[in-house]
Formats: sequence, structure tokens, C-alpha cells
Amino acid sequence: MSEEQENMTIIAFSGDLDKLWPTMILSSTAAATGMNVTVFFTFWGLFPLVKEDVRITGKDAMTKMLAGMNAPGFQGAKLSKMNMGGMGRRMMRKVAKKGNLMPPEELFDICQDMGVNMWPCQMTMDLLGIAPEQMRPNLGVPVGAATALQMMSKSQVSLFI
Repeated sequence: MSEEQENMTIIAFSGDLDKLWPTMILSSTAAATGMNVTVFFTFWGLFPLVKEDVRITGKDAMTKMLAGMNAPGFQGAKLSKMNMGGMGRRMMRKVAKKGNLMPPEELFDICQDMGVNMWPCQMTMDLLGIAPEQMRPNLGVPVGAATALQMMSKSQVSLFI
């Protein structure tokens, strides 16, 4: 009897540090157990995929202001609560390091090495004026909600983080 590979899909809606960690932990763990894993990064969850050296994205004043309020990459990700001007983020990273928890950017790289599908949301990229060349390398082709939903319909596990 042949077992079909199980699928897990995560909708990564948030770029907050305390939400990036579980997204990357669950993705890497599922991939390590043999699951086919897809993460669909949309809205604020897309900003961690922007290269660290790209400070401002956007096509007009409004989208550039939104980009300025959302740091690119993983390093600048804030905590959703108790960020305290960045002090909470630094404290959380220090606690995680002391507890031997890899930072989410390292977990992201591991996920990519394990074949996790990292799909940026095309609509969000268009809406916020984020160009493909401003994104981290080796991501999947940007897709829309219909493609993400199609993958979710085939998934045994679907999460919204």
C-alpha cells in the first residue's frame, strides 16, 4: 500500500517576529517529517521576504509610507505585543538564543533547503509596489489567492498565521 505525501499550507499574513517564528518552525518541522509544505506570504507577511538592503519599496507616496512602517527582511521584524520601541524584539531574540532556538531567518533558509514552497502573493506585490528584484532569492513564482486556495484544498493541514 503506497502512502500519498501529505500537504501543509500556511498563509503567512503577519510579518511580526512572534508570528514568523512559528511559521518557520512549523514549516521546517513538517518538511522534516516528509510533508509537502507551502507558505503563502501575503499583506504584512510579505515584508520579511524583501531583501534587507531594500529600505523603501512602493510606487507612490502612500505605498512608500507603508513600506517605511514595515521594515524589510527578518532582522527588523517587530513583536506584535510589547515591542517597546524595539527593546522587546531584542529581548525576545536574546531569550531565543539562550534557549538554542534558531532565529527565523536561519529557519527560513533551512526551509528553503528542505524544499518548502515559499510563495509571495502577486496581488500584494502589485498593491504595495514591491518589485520581484526587491525580494529574497530563490522564492517561488508569485501567485494569487486562487493558487493558494487550490493548494489549501489539497492540504491535510492549513494554517493562518
